[in-house]
Amino acid sequence: MEKLLPRQDEILKELDEKGHVLVQDLCEKLNVSSVTIRKDLNYLESLGLLFRNHGGASKQVRYAYEKNVGEKESINVEAKQAIAKAALSLIQENDCIILASGTTMHYLARMLVNFGPLTVLTSSLRVAIELCNNPNINIIQLGGEVRKSSTSIVGSISEGILKQFSCNKLFLGVDGIDPEFGISTSNAAEAHLNQIMMECADQTVILADSSKLNKKGFGKIAALDQVDYLITDSGICAEDRAGLEEVGVKVMAQ
Repeated sequence: MEKLLPRQDEILKELDEKGHVLVQDLCEKLNVSSVTIRKDLNYLESLGLLFRNHGGASKQVRYAYEKNVGEKESINVEAKQAIAKAALSLIQENDCIILASGTTMHYLARMLVNFGPLTVLTSSLRVAIELCNNPNINIIQLGGEVRKSSTSIVGSISEGILKQFSCNKLFLGVDGIDPEFGISTSNAAEAHLNQIMMECADQTVILADSSKLNKKGFGKIAALDQVDYLITDSGICAEDRAGLEEVGVKVMAQ
């Protein structure tokens, strides 16, 4: 590899410290034009040292890929459990809520063991089974095609059932949160079902650890201004938080 310019070394140093850098900030810090910084970022990306994204660059790849539920269970476990615990503060007795699929939703279901009375509508088979341990929770399981990789229900049958209900809150896990693309997931059928879930709920609460920020999944669910809350971990940077709050998202960082 060719020797990097001191300026490019400084960019990588900033990236190591922050995980994400903005073109505007680098221009001010290094006293060069945005054209120069963008050329540097393009060059560093060609060497595999970073990934370009909207307005800057990140150490992580921008696109999310689909993982099965077994693989997800071993990723960011403590953060997901803390996020699920924080979500309890948004649930009140006699609420009618939707719990979508995902490992964080499964943790939330476990924490509802002594909660109620409550009505829970869910697309997740694992969530429904977990909630069966609580006699004070009325469970409505969506029917339809089973996605084995996520142990959840998708498709037109589940969408038709869902449209018959109106709920207080939707608790939703996502694969990507991007300033331009919005919230997304790696499966198109899941994304479409999630869109209808949002239409059936008064408020949408996203449960996602900070690794999902500045990433895109294949299927778009909604724009960020349609999200009411994001519950995440302390890894969210100030710039990302400010951007979300600017469009009306209430951020709860654990």
